[in-house]
Amino acid sequence: MKRWLAILLLAPALATAGPLKPLAAADVPALLALPAHGERLIALWALDCAYCEPNLQALARLQQAHPQAIELITVATDDMAHRDAIEKRLQAAGVSAWPARAYADASPERLNYLIDPDWGGETPRVLVIRADGSRQGFSGELTPKQLQALAPPGTR
Repeated sequence: MKRWLAILLLAPALATAGPLKPLAAADVPALLALPAHGERLIALWALDCAYCEPNLQALARLQQAHPQAIELITVATDDMAHRDAIEKRLQAAGVSAWPARAYADASPERLNYLIDPDWGGETPRVLVIRADGSRQGFSGELTPKQLQALAPPGTR
């Protein structure tokens, strides 16, 4: 009975956790596919990045304010071999409930280029993909003005 009670109590937490999945070159086209509606925010970050955690938190708040219009996916540019550290950082930032990926390719520079040819690999980086096919990238710590630009049209 105690075992079932523990399972029932843990089930909601397990259901909301976004499991960390590997990201290889073959996975990039699906990551970059146009969303059905609204916009997809791809938050690229790294374990050694000082501004990444505040950016992740700001993007999570933005997505929570517009759950029907914004899809958020976090992508750690660190190798999947650092899974435990990546998951701990996502948990500490309070963003472990969102879909999360980590690099799992022998050439991280290749993944950087496939994700965004205009990106030099600096983190944090946010790539915005809109349903209309437009794209926009932001590097560095997001300013209030940039966060406002990320909000869905009509709410800015």
